[in-house]
Amino acid sequence: MAVVTGALPSVLAKLGDLLIGEYKLQKGVKGEIIFLKAELESMKGALEKLSSKPADELDIQDKIWAKDLRELSYDIEDSIDTFMVRGKASQSAKLHGIRKFIDRSVGLFRKAKIRHGIATEIRDIKSRVVEVHERRRRYDVSLGVDKPSTAAVDPRLFSQYTEIEELVGIVETRDELINIVMEENEVPIQKGKIVTIVGFGGLGKTTLAHAVFDKIRPGFDCCASVSVSQTPDLKKLLKGILYQLDKKYEDINEKPLDEGQLVNELRKFLRRKRYFIVIDDIWDISVWRMIKCALPHSDAGYIIITTTRNSDVAEKVGSPYNMKPLSQNNSRKLLYKRIFGNEGKDNNEDIEKCPDAELTEVSERILKKCAGVPLAIITMASLLACKPRNKMDWYEVCNCIGTGLENSIDVENMRKILSFSYYNMPSHLRTCLLYFSVFPEDYKIEKHRLIWMWIAEGFIQCEKHGESLFDLGESYFNELISRSMIQPIHGYNNDTIYECRVHDMVLDLICSLSSEGNFVTILNGTDHIPPSNTIRRLSLQNGKEHLSETLETKRLQQVRSFQVLRVLDLQDCDLSQGYGLKYLGNQFHLRYLGLCGTSIAQLPEEIGSLQFLQILDVRRNKLSCLPSTVVQLKHLMCLYTDLSIRVPNGIGSLTRLEEMSELLIDDSNMDILEELGWLSELRVLRIALGGWNNNLVECLGKLQKLRELSVWARGGQTNIGGLDAWVAPRHLFSLSTRWGCWFSTLPAWINPSLVPDLSKIFIGIRVLQQADLDILGRLPALCYLEMQVEHEDLGIPSGFLVGADSFPCLLSCEFRGFVRPVLFQQGAMPRLRTLWSWFSVRGAREIANSYGGLDLGLMNLPSLQKVSVGLDCNGANDEEVKELRAVLSHGTKIHPNRPRLWINRKAVKDTDNE
Repeated sequence: MAVVTGALPSVLAKLGDLLIGEYKLQKGVKGEIIFLKAELESMKGALEKLSSKPADELDIQDKIWAKDLRELSYDIEDSIDTFMVRGKASQSAKLHGIRKFIDRSVGLFRKAKIRHGIATEIRDIKSRVVEVHERRRRYDVSLGVDKPSTAAVDPRLFSQYTEIEELVGIVETRDELINIVMEENEVPIQKGKIVTIVGFGGLGKTTLAHAVFDKIRPGFDCCASVSVSQTPDLKKLLKGILYQLDKKYEDINEKPLDEGQLVNELRKFLRRKRYFIVIDDIWDISVWRMIKCALPHSDAGYIIITTTRNSDVAEKVGSPYNMKPLSQNNSRKLLYKRIFGNEGKDNNEDIEKCPDAELTEVSERILKKCAGVPLAIITMASLLACKPRNKMDWYEVCNCIGTGLENSIDVENMRKILSFSYYNMPSHLRTCLLYFSVFPEDYKIEKHRLIWMWIAEGFIQCEKHGESLFDLGESYFNELISRSMIQPIHGYNNDTIYECRVHDMVLDLICSLSSEGNFVTILNGTDHIPPSNTIRRLSLQNGKEHLSETLETKRLQQVRSFQVLRVLDLQDCDLSQGYGLKYLGNQFHLRYLGLCGTSIAQLPEEIGSLQFLQILDVRRNKLSCLPSTVVQLKHLMCLYTDLSIRVPNGIGSLTRLEEMSELLIDDSNMDILEELGWLSELRVLRIALGGWNNNLVECLGKLQKLRELSVWARGGQTNIGGLDAWVAPRHLFSLSTRWGCWFSTLPAWINPSLVPDLSKIFIGIRVLQQADLDILGRLPALCYLEMQVEHEDLGIPSGFLVGADSFPCLLSCEFRGFVRPVLFQQGAMPRLRTLWSWFSVRGAREIANSYGGLDLGLMNLPSLQKVSVGLDCNGANDEEVKELRAVLSHGTKIHPNRPRLWINRKAVKDTDNE
C-alpha cells in the first residue's frame, strides 16, 4: 500500500481558520482545537516521513497506522467544512420586514445549535485522534526506521551490463555524443569537457553513458564510472573513483580517510592525467558540487559525463545533452527483436515489420504508449513474449498499461525504476503528481486548469503572508517538468508552456500508487469500486455510457465526494440535453466548478449559494450572460468566460478575484471599468475593447498586483490608442497589446529598473527606434518577444541591429511589420531557439546594398532551432525572390544546428512554404 498524506495539510490550515475566523465557538472548544492542531502537525510530519519510502520498505503496522490517519484526516476536513458552511449561512442571513425580531430570535437559536454541534464534533474528532495515537503506541509503529530488510537488487543495474548488440539505435546516439565530447577524436590540450545526459527515467541515460565510456576509454590515462544514487555516501563514492583509477588504490577501502583527505588525494592524482569519469544518476546539485571539488582541471585534458533526470541539475552541471526517445522505426525494431528474436532473418538483421500481420495494429498501439522509451518497450516486450500470439491477448496487455492494474514482475520492475523519481520528491509534489490520475491517458492537460484544481483541493498552502497560491502552484508545475515527471506542451508560435501530458508509463505508476492509497478511484470500464473503502475522489473516464450504470449499482453511499463535493469538473461533457444544473446550488462545499465546453445555454440563479466557490469556468458554451447571483460568490478567485458572455453589474464586489478572462468592454457596459478598478487582488486580466475609453488607464492604474495583462481590439476596431498614459506595476510578468491596440512609442516604464520581472512582451508600437530595441535587449527576464511596428514610419536606412550581449534570456522572437530584416551581431540572443521575421524583398535589397551583401547573422545565434520568414514580395520580380530564398536557405544550412526553415511568400502569384 502506498502512503499518501491525505488531507492533513489543508486540515491544519482550516483548523487555523477556525481559531482566527469569525466563528463564536463555545468555551473550551478553542483549547481543544489548539490541541488537535498540535497533535495533527506531529502526525503530519510522521506521515510525510512514511510517504517518502516505497511500500515494500515499510512495516505492516506502519501501513495500517498511516491508512487510519489518512482516512481520519479526510473525515476531519469534512466535519470542519460542514461547520464552516453552516456558520457562513447563519452569519449571512439578512433580517427584513416586521418579523425582524422573531427572525433574529430564531437566528440566535440556530447559531447556538450550530456552535453546540461543532463543539460535540470537535470532541469526537479529538477522541479519534487520541485513539489513533494510542494505537500506534500499543502496536509499536516504527515510522519506517527500525524495519530490517534484505538488500533489494536495483533493477537499473542490469542496464550497465547489457551487450550493445542487444540494443537498437544506441550506436548512432553513442557516436553523436562522442562527437560532442571529443574534438576531431581528441580531447584538446589544457581543456576539458563536461556533458550531462538528461531525460526521463527509462530513456537509457546510463546505457548511453556506458556505451560512450566503453568506446573511448582506451584513449585516456585513467577512467572510472560510479553511480551517485539518491542518498549518496560521499566517502564511499570517492573511494570508488580512486579504486578504479589505479591499482595502487586497491586497498583504499581499508584506509580511514575522511572526505577532505579523499578529495585532496584525487586532485593530486588527476592533476596531470588525461582522465575520463562517468558520474551516473545525480539527483541533487549540492552532491555534484562536492564531487566536482575532487575533479581538477588537467593539463592533459579530461572528459566528465554525468546523467540526471532533473533538467535544473543538468543546467547547473553544464552542457545538457537531452536524451531523445527512440524513433518509431527503432522502437519497432526493439519491440520485435525482443519478442520474435531474429525469426526469418540473418543474425545481424533487425526485424522492421511485425512477422504476424494480425498483430500489426495492436503493436502500433503498444508502441504509441511506449513513446520511444526503451524501458517501456522492453517491459511490454517481456509481457507479450509470454502471451499467445493473438491480438485479443495483446490488446488485453495494451489496455492494462496506464491503469495501474498490471502486476507482472516486469511491470513492477519498471514501476520501481520510475518510482525512484517519485519518492525523491517532497510530499507536496507527490500529492500534486498523484492528482494526474484523474485524467485519462493521452490527455492534454491545461496548465492553468490543473493549478486551479490543486488550489481547490487544498494541495497548495502558502507559508508567507501575501504569497500567491497560483504562483506557488505554478512553481510546483515547473518543478514536475524539471524532474521529468510530466511532459510540457509548447504553444504554436513560441516556447510558452500552456499544457502538459503524462507519459503512459508514468501514468501507470501514478494510477497504481493512487489506487493503493485510496487517493482517486478511476472508472474507465476496467476498474471497480472497492467494496470497503470510502471513495475520496472519483474520476469517470472515456465517456462510456455503461459507467453511469455502474455508478448507480455500485454502493453510491461510498462516494464521499457527493456529500462534500469540492471539485466538480465536467469539461467537454455534453450537458445540452436538459441536465438540471439548479441542484448545483446544494453543493455548498464546492470550490471548483468546471463547465467549459458543456454546451449549456444558461446557469441557474442558485449558483449564488456556492459561498466557498473559488473557480468558475464557463468557456466554450452557449451562454449569453451570467446570472446576477454570480456577484454573491465572495470567495471567487478565478472567473473564466468568453467575450460573448455578459458579466452582471456588481462584479466589483468580488474582491478576492485574481484572474479574469475574457471580458468584452464596449459602449453597452463601460460602467464596468470603474468596478474593475476595485478588484485590487487581480493578477491576470484579459479584456477586449470595442472602442477606447479614457477610464481604462485610470482603472489599470489601480491594479497594482497585475502580473499578466492582455488588451486587444474587437468588433472591427483596428486603431485603438491611448495606452501611453498607463504605467505598469513593478512586478508585471506578461504584457500583450496586439490586434489593433497600439503604443505610440516604446513606453518609458519598459526598462530593466522598472519592470525587472517582465518575461513576455507581445506589443504593437507605431514608431520604433534603435535605442528602443537596445532597451528591450537589456530586460533581464525577457524570454518571449513579439513586436509589430507600422513600417511606413520607419526611417532607418541601415536597418535594425541586435547587438552583442542583448536579450540574454530570449527563447522566441517575432518581428512583424518591418520593411528591412533585423540583423544579429555575435553574442546576441544566446538562448534564442525560434525566430520569426517579416520583411520585404525591397528592404532586403536595401540592406544588401548598404552592407555589400545580405547576411542576417543567423550564425551568431548559437541555440537557433527554427526560422520562419514572411516575405512581402510587392514590387519584386521572381528572380529577386528566388535569390533571397537561396540566401536564407544557405544561412540555415551552414548553421551548426541546421535549423528548420519556413519561407512564406505573399503578394505574388503563388504562395509556397519551405
